[in-house]
Amino acid sequence: MNELEQLVRTAHAEFDSATTPAELENAKARFLGKSGRLTELLKGLGALTPDEKKTRGAAINDAKQQIEAALHQRRQALADAELERQLRAEALDVTLPGRRRGSAGLHPVTRAMERIEAIFGSMGFEVADGPEIESDWFNFTALNTPEDHPARSMHDTFYVEGGHLLRTHTSPMQIRHAVQHVKRHRALLDAGLPMPDIRVIAPGRTYRVDSDATHSPMFHQVEGLWVGENVSFKDLKSVYVNFLQEFFETRDMRIRFRPSYFPFTEPSAEIDMMFGSGPLKGRWLEVSGSGQVHPQVIRNMGLDPERYIGFAFGSGIDRLAMLRYGVSDLRLFFDGDLRFLSQFR
Repeated sequence: MNELEQLVRTAHAEFDSATTPAELENAKARFLGKSGRLTELLKGLGALTPDEKKTRGAAINDAKQQIEAALHQRRQALADAELERQLRAEALDVTLPGRRRGSAGLHPVTRAMERIEAIFGSMGFEVADGPEIESDWFNFTALNTPEDHPARSMHDTFYVEGGHLLRTHTSPMQIRHAVQHVKRHRALLDAGLPMPDIRVIAPGRTYRVDSDATHSPMFHQVEGLWVGENVSFKDLKSVYVNFLQEFFETRDMRIRFRPSYFPFTEPSAEIDMMFGSGPLKGRWLEVSGSGQVHPQVIRNMGLDPERYIGFAFGSGIDRLAMLRYGVSDLRLFFDGDLRFLSQFR
């Protein structure tokens, strides 16, 4: 065994005896460092003849490659051993039951809104959606609300920059939908042919300066509109009575239409209901405003009020949800208390 073979064997032995990365790096320095044995041998090549230098240099380089391979192998072995140690130390008992996350559920207002959309959808009503930041035209003017109307006061309405406002009801979507509907069927109107009826509901968030047990600055409404050539108050009563019976899943109730005033309908009526049983038995509850669409509003839709007529209604979804689920304080819906909300999973 020559000197280089013995050097390679010694390096293997020292690398194998190293039990930590630090010990291995110290052993590496003894063979491959600036003052290591291989480095000293390479320095001695300068005293040899060219032929001897070529032969000796090749042998030293081969020994260096063997030592470097042994070093890499031992480094990998130490890294694998450390990983195995960590895996054992951090091992999880997968036979134990895991921590379960609580099951989620729809918010009660969302559940009520989906139910409303399904009921009116079964009666042929489309569902419209639109911007919550509205222009004065769609929120007030197009709905025949005069400039001196109290609803235009900053005490009742949230105004934003640029003359816009947070919509106070979802009725603007009725106008937006009706205008688009008329545009789609303009050729029929120009030809004197009947246009398909406008039948739409517009559920969504609305905003007013109001907050107490039964009112919130942000609340949900659903507005309904049906306009055609032969739409009457009788249709309004039939549609809304059917809706209430389906929403509350009972026919044990009384419903009345009480004369009222709204600038966008004429005549107008408040809709009240009374349950025939349960904790609210014998108590009249206001659930909606309604009426025949005002001729000026029909004109603002781009239609002739002498030919087209219809009805509209607006109901508070939060109020309907309170009645359906027996909730006494509207603020519970928006406090984010999981103890309350989890009841509706």
